[in-house]
Amino acid sequence: MIEPQVKPLPRMAPLAAKMLIVVLAAAGFSLTVLTLYPGYITNDATFVYGFMKDWRFGDWQSPLMSMLWGLIDPIAPGPGSMFLLMAALYWLGFALAGLAAARRSKAAGIAAPLLGLVPPAFMMLAMIWRDILFGTAWLVAAAAVYLAADADRRARWFVTALALALVGFGILLRPTAIIAAPLLATYLIWPTAYDWKRAAVAFIPGIVLGYALIHLTYYAILDVKRENPLHSLFVFDLGGITYFTGENQFPVSWSAGQAALLTTTCYDPEYWDSYWTIPPCDFVMQRLEAPGDIIFGSPRLTRAWFGAVTHHPLAYLRHRATFFWRFLAGSNLTLELHRLDEPRNARLSQNRYFRRLVAIHDALKPTVLFRTGLWLLVAAAIAAFAWPGRETMAGAFALGVSGSAVFYVLTFLLVGVAADFRYGYWCVLAALVSMVGLVPALRRLGEPQRKLMIRTSV
Repeated sequence: MIEPQVKPLPRMAPLAAKMLIVVLAAAGFSLTVLTLYPGYITNDATFVYGFMKDWRFGDWQSPLMSMLWGLIDPIAPGPGSMFLLMAALYWLGFALAGLAAARRSKAAGIAAPLLGLVPPAFMMLAMIWRDILFGTAWLVAAAAVYLAADADRRARWFVTALALALVGFGILLRPTAIIAAPLLATYLIWPTAYDWKRAAVAFIPGIVLGYALIHLTYYAILDVKRENPLHSLFVFDLGGITYFTGENQFPVSWSAGQAALLTTTCYDPEYWDSYWTIPPCDFVMQRLEAPGDIIFGSPRLTRAWFGAVTHHPLAYLRHRATFFWRFLAGSNLTLELHRLDEPRNARLSQNRYFRRLVAIHDALKPTVLFRTGLWLLVAAAIAAFAWPGRETMAGAFALGVSGSAVFYVLTFLLVGVAADFRYGYWCVLAALVSMVGLVPALRRLGEPQRKLMIRTSV
């Protein structure tokens, strides 16, 4: 019996695949502008933009973002210029990753810009936050090196230098990224294969270089005002340890009513703001910043934190674990929309496409799509599957990007003071784009086995 011949589907020419990837990315950018322009001026962005206008900077918000905003502001004064920059970086990153992947798997390459439409990644582009700018900058850095990995040495090192500059820019935007930066930088410097020994050797020096970059840029070159953002962590931890021990850990005395609040209702694992700006517990920061006896930013608060952690390690660990679980699994802040009807966001609020997108967002927010923990698991799974293929270009890309995202999220176990979804945004982007590298890597690993099976059958 003669079996009927099945005609294979025509294979898309490489040029046609590349053109389709570019068209899809351009369409994605156009859709972003149509639905999200000119972006939402968040509370943080208000300060960043104001610092740019007054040309005065502190280290609580990134001065680099303010300066960059000042350079591009004439393009579309207000939020528009920063929104366009973030959207352009976003779609450029997915386009570059797609073009690189298409040389090994056309399907993976074409899927790259489509992954850019995944709601938790796409919808967050509406928010003018440094976390979004940081994530898109690192996305372009990784994708550009992936595309240039097999180029000639001069071109590859030029791209690598630009990519490392973007990594440094990301550190200056979000200093907590210094832990994850060495893992990504290892990939950027050696993109043809990911050597875990190199990553291990570079880890500590990379953290030191990141810290030096922050200190040199902020305090030696720009001479920004020291606002002690690290002490917000101390306040949060002291509040948490106070709650779990039932004993005051702050280096001040409180009234009976205040002490009762600190050990009962003040503690909120979602953010430290309950001790800062939210009544009735805002008395904490009012006292710590009281004129004539300022404790916030002083060695007294540092010593109190160190003493509380060393004397009550179990309470400290309970507090950090409680916060981190909330960060990973809680229904935390995603789109900051409580200022949508204010004049500064009037244009976005009148965008009917954005209103429809908000309705979709509200329906999806209760799902796991908007849980940082999901994206941490996805990134960790991709890193595990990419590990056997780490000596291939695609595998190195998938492992380097997803691995840095895992470490970035884990950093918040120790230094997080707020559980907003935006703090895991790099993990969302990394998980999506590293899928593009994982598919060709798995196919490459499967080739020897398929060849062996063919030889055996013959």
